[in-house]
Amino acid sequence: MKGDMETLEDISQRYQESMPEDLRETKSFDWYLEEVYADPKIARNAHQRVADMFDYYGTEYDEDSGVVEYRLASEDPLHDGENTFYGREIHRAIHEFVNKVKSGARGLGPEKRIKLLLGPVGSGKSDFDRQVRKYFEDYTLREDGRMYTFRWTNLCDVIVDQDPADDTVRSPMNQDPLVLLPYEQRQHVIDDVNERLDAPYTIQNEQALDPASEFYMDALLAHYDDDIQQVLRNHVEVLRLVADENKRQSVETFEPKDKKNQDETELTGDVNYSKIAIYGESDPRAFDYSGAFCNANRGIFSGEELLKLQREFLYDFLHATQEQTIKPKNNPRIDIDQVIVGRTNMPEYRDKKGDEKMEAFNDRTKRIDFPYVLEYEEEADIYRKMLRNADVPDVHIEPHTLEMAGLFGVLTRVEEPDTEMVDLMQKTKAYNGEIEDGDDIDVKKLRDEAEDKSDIGEGMEGVSARFIGDEIAEAIMNSTHRSRGFLSPLSLFNHFEENLENHGSIPEENFETYYRYLEKVRGEYRERAIEDVRHALAYDLDEIQRQGEKYMDHVMAYIDNATVEDELTGREQEPDESFLRSVEEKLDIPRDRKDDFRQEVSNWVSRRAREGSPFDPQDNDRLRRALERKLWEDKKHNINFSALVSANEMDDDEQNAWIDALIEQGYSRDGAKEVLEFAGAEVARAEMEE
Repeated sequence: MKGDMETLEDISQRYQESMPEDLRETKSFDWYLEEVYADPKIARNAHQRVADMFDYYGTEYDEDSGVVEYRLASEDPLHDGENTFYGREIHRAIHEFVNKVKSGARGLGPEKRIKLLLGPVGSGKSDFDRQVRKYFEDYTLREDGRMYTFRWTNLCDVIVDQDPADDTVRSPMNQDPLVLLPYEQRQHVIDDVNERLDAPYTIQNEQALDPASEFYMDALLAHYDDDIQQVLRNHVEVLRLVADENKRQSVETFEPKDKKNQDETELTGDVNYSKIAIYGESDPRAFDYSGAFCNANRGIFSGEELLKLQREFLYDFLHATQEQTIKPKNNPRIDIDQVIVGRTNMPEYRDKKGDEKMEAFNDRTKRIDFPYVLEYEEEADIYRKMLRNADVPDVHIEPHTLEMAGLFGVLTRVEEPDTEMVDLMQKTKAYNGEIEDGDDIDVKKLRDEAEDKSDIGEGMEGVSARFIGDEIAEAIMNSTHRSRGFLSPLSLFNHFEENLENHGSIPEENFETYYRYLEKVRGEYRERAIEDVRHALAYDLDEIQRQGEKYMDHVMAYIDNATVEDELTGREQEPDESFLRSVEEKLDIPRDRKDDFRQEVSNWVSRRAREGSPFDPQDNDRLRRALERKLWEDKKHNINFSALVSANEMDDDEQNAWIDALIEQGYSRDGAKEVLEFAGAEVARAEMEE
């Protein structure tokens, strides 16, 4: 390196280090046979290799949800977290997808099925599919993920009519070199290597050579009097095979075209017309292995919007999945080995599901639901990722902005609860993990009820993260045009309201409901804004500490049925029940649950004392909030809330002190002024109503 400048030498060196050492080397079949015995995993099939890929990049088991989180999705180590996935529902979907791949690796059946990712628009299924393909490419570059194929050489020496341009021919299906062995002899080798294999699956390979390779093998065996050793030593070279979507090599994506122009040859391959004049129409050497199934062999086939294909076109998937073969027109069948993944949205799925003529196809799919995220803070992380990966203007994102955006999105996706004990907002907060001790909310029961109530599954309908992300981006750009250096929930709410009816994916019949949800989110933000201002205006560490110590003195006396010394007179007195309740009521703790709360904080203090930690109410979130709210109640009558609405009526020193306190909470200076005005107006209105 010269200073901070990248040199071509450095770039070249890093690139060389990233490539396998044997990428461009040719090996003999004898070498490959020895290597298979030394490391049987190089002969894995596609499901086995993809399954191992997920484990290779790391896993973490979430005991609470019973879900394995795969780090290629939860952390994205290859791209420094750029493509991280968030949400309990998404990681459960990924967990189910990998389970099906791993079941297929063991030969339990899913290897003969399409893994169909089903979800609403913008749920992340395409991003996950793309992520799997990218990591598979990287995995095959690694030592743990290596795989090999072969090419025929010196064909013109033996085959009289072989085109000189085809003297060397790569395996058109990138098959594993083991398929070159006759089936019986191959099985002996496989039995041997399985005894050496340390894996939850066994190596299997019952494939036949592709038709062109079968032709070459037959011709060469005839020339060498069936001496397979001579054929393999004189005419076969083994090559490292690396998956590469751009080269259409072991990774292939397939997209629906115009229905009138759909042709099965796009999947299975077609005649190579340039070779017909040389070899003849029925010669297997005149076939072009350019179909999507051919290109995906040994790796991953990805079908985008799969169910938009015509019914007749989907029939090719029946043999590809169940029989693991394809049958091109006027050509012999071809064995394939690949993980077939399809993606589809809800309307197409409902249409095909109700079509009796699609029964055979539907039976060969394994559906993996890919719903929207249902935890609004996880949803907010999606927007943070969006902003982190973009060139965002110098606009400060105010506290609660992304969370409130996520809350609105999740409210549109969550099923209304059946019970009157829990409303929609409480349910959404419970999904987010906001359940305090004493709350009688069974999240699992709520989820189960929602699954029974919903058409397909909870989270499969509603506003997409894509819509909300677009509105956040629009609001940010609008702020820059107005020389407004911050983005707050208030401005974002306005964008939602203005553009909700302009989004094509939101049904008209949902407008009224979504506007109602938006008002709920406004109300939630109102409470949070007031809480922040309360924290700024009434925050006094010394007073909170003093009040906290007083509260605990009276709690301990209450529990021990003892007395407490009066602060003014020094006389012993009964615990001050009115004072205790004035604190507890700030957390909406009912009178019949007061003993539980008092015992809870008493146990917390005792545990801290045993650990040698001093009492500090700041370390107990619930107690801190209760004391802050009480201090607010004690002080708010001395605060002119109407003055907060107009900066001209405020004392500069007082205003700056409050703004500084809000800045410490994450606000920008202008954003602090806005939230002071907003909260002041709301509190003043409430004071007048009282």
